Amino acid sequence: MEWASVTGDPRFFARTGPHSLAAVAEAARGEAPPRRVRYTGIAPLQSAGPEEVSFLDNKRYLPALADTQAGAVIIHPDLAGQVPEGCVAITTPEPYEGWARVAALFHPEPPAVPGIHPAAVVDPSATIDPSAEIGPLAVIGARAEIGARCRIGALAVIGDGVVVGADCRIGPQVSVSYALLGARVCLYAGARVGQDGFGFAITGEGLLTVPQLGRVILGDDVQVGANSTIDRGSAQDTVIGAGSRLDNLVQIGHNVRLGRCCVVVAQAGISGSTELEDFVVVAAQAGLTGHLRIGRQARIGAQAGVMADVPPGQDVVGSPSQPVKAFFRQVAILRRMDRDRSKARSARGAAESEAGTD
Repeated sequence: MEWASVTGDPRFFARTGPHSLAAVAEAARGEAPPRRVRYTGIAPLQSAGPEEVSFLDNKRYLPALADTQAGAVIIHPDLAGQVPEGCVAITTPEPYEGWARVAALFHPEPPAVPGIHPAAVVDPSATIDPSAEIGPLAVIGARAEIGARCRIGALAVIGDGVVVGADCRIGPQVSVSYALLGARVCLYAGARVGQDGFGFAITGEGLLTVPQLGRVILGDDVQVGANSTIDRGSAQDTVIGAGSRLDNLVQIGHNVRLGRCCVVVAQAGISGSTELEDFVVVAAQAGLTGHLRIGRQARIGAQAGVMADVPPGQDVVGSPSQPVKAFFRQVAILRRMDRDRSKARSARGAAESEAGTD
């Protein structure tokens, strides 16, 4: 069976509108001509219709802009002249940011449905704001606190003493223990927050588990992807700074500290006691050893193996990691050496062949 492409399928996504051009432009934080027109939704350039809003943030898609049937396009002012006739240009210096805000205008997050499902298990000593939603078979432990307008999904487990701030979204089958969550934290399905850190002592009799006595602190607006894991601290806390984003399948070890607005992409792992300053980016499948300091706005390339501190603002790649320019300089040298060796081998083979002919 084939399904037609739909942006914001109403089976899954609530929709508001129609919205006026003025409202859309205001949401995008952009400017648009004063026209009395309304839009019903959003869509990509290639499929948008006259009643839909699209966007352009990459010059590679200028051919799609030329052919679009969209009623309006969110676009940088420098490209506004290329918007086809009949399509309204909503200009903003940050088109992608504008697109995100307009998408949220048409498709806002569904609000919590206040109440506790009859199949949920809630300890009598837990405190749950009356505006919160507790889903079926969720478990809320002793002395836990659930803030206003929170949504706790089906089969989620909120451990004893955990504090969940206002407007948090806890997905299905998430487990949270030994943790304090700020406001607007989002934990996607299957995330594990607060389990034991990987700590043990090597003794003559074997491995001795070290009690993990710290917590996990998640700042405001943190998002943690599906099936990611954040270990609680050993004696200190594991801290994820406000606004940070963790992708799916990320591992954060005990005592790790992330600053504000850090990004850690899928399958990356950060070992215990490593600290990331503000706005650090760790790309997919990168691995960071323990007790490192990664400077502000540093960027770690995909599959990099980081074994030493990284200065602020530096980009590193490779394993062991090194600055980008040094890495590619070495790659160029190796390629040149291989090319020269191949040429020498070919020349030697030709000379031997000629000698054999003589």
